[in-house]
Amino acid sequence: MTLAAAVLDDDPIWLVAIKAVVIFTLLLLLTLFMIWFERRVVGRMQHRPGPNRVGPFGLLQSLADGLKLIFKEDIRPVLADKWIYILAPVIAGIPGFVAFAVIPLGPEVSIFGEHTLLQLADLPIGVLVVLAAASVGVYGIVLSGWSSGSPYPLLGALRSAAQVISYEIAMGLAIVSVVLLSGSLSTADIVAGQERLWFAVSTAPGLVIYVIAMVGETNRAPFDLPEAESELVGGFHTEYSSMKFGLFYLAEYVNMITVSAFATTLFLGGWRAPWPLSEFSWANTGWLPLVWFLIKTFLFLFLYVWLRGTLPRLRYDQFMRLGWKFLVPISLVWVVALQSGRVLTSEGLNASRLLVLLGAVVALALAISFLIPERRVDQGARVYLAGDFPVPPLDLKVPKAPKQPALATTSRNPEEHDGV
Repeated sequence: MTLAAAVLDDDPIWLVAIKAVVIFTLLLLLTLFMIWFERRVVGRMQHRPGPNRVGPFGLLQSLADGLKLIFKEDIRPVLADKWIYILAPVIAGIPGFVAFAVIPLGPEVSIFGEHTLLQLADLPIGVLVVLAAASVGVYGIVLSGWSSGSPYPLLGALRSAAQVISYEIAMGLAIVSVVLLSGSLSTADIVAGQERLWFAVSTAPGLVIYVIAMVGETNRAPFDLPEAESELVGGFHTEYSSMKFGLFYLAEYVNMITVSAFATTLFLGGWRAPWPLSEFSWANTGWLPLVWFLIKTFLFLFLYVWLRGTLPRLRYDQFMRLGWKFLVPISLVWVVALQSGRVLTSEGLNASRLLVLLGAVVALALAISFLIPERRVDQGARVYLAGDFPVPPLDLKVPKAPKQPALATTSRNPEEHDGV
């Protein structure tokens, strides 16, 4: 049992209930704020004001939209599987709230005279709980597409399943590097292991891979293939309306907040103050660390908005190629290199020699990649490839079909017909 778990085990039931309600309320409020924040930031990027009418600075626009969804007519397709159609949005939304329970928001504080941690629960396998919750959430998307009884939602659901499988492997391998450095799967121990140096510095490639994977995991632009409105109308939630659609919207933003908070815990020191404030004891005590945690989390959330307002949606084959041919191999190489470096360092190899050795390995890998021959294209067959898909000729000159021989015709004088 970890030290954090020992402290949390002494919490009375009323304190656990208060923590659960506060986390649930916090996620709802952050969702409303993030919807407003995203619309405002993207509006500024596109030289328009964004929501600015309802409430001060338009802050109540998200609440007004949520109330509007409640009173919308709830329509269910005739071919839909009733109970699965109803349960799918709930299944998609709950895992995000569950995963947030193991994320430490701050150090030990006093709440109504009870000394406790700003964390609902600490488990020896807290990291696996977050990964498992992220995996379960995709079931809601898959079931919504299957139960709608329509082809477009089904295609979006299949895309989402393939997307989560692909990018969760890369995300898991990026997390493995953090687990190797901290020596624990407990989120509280991971934060404690970054007292001197954040893991964003010691395992920077892992941070980059995780950030790319978390965008793909949450189906956000430019990886929003399951709900690509340009070709799938609305993807997996095409046939949903009213609050069922609102639950999918809520699930998307709650998952964004959860994976951003998880990234803060893994790579940015969690609730610990940034340097040089971390040198002062007052910066890491009391309720102030909660402010540091929220600021770091909003950095990742701003990255979500920035990507949506900047990058176009990827083609599906480009998206899958990025996951399987780049992120997963690079993650594997980084984990092996990191563990090899730790072993060599423990054997007495100094840091400079270790860097030279890792550089030689990377150079060798690049040299091998350049020696791999590219796929040849049969020019005679006039087939051109864009990735793995055939496209029209690049010079836009379609080869003409050979001329067919003219049929032999004989002209006869109609007056000569029948001997006339």
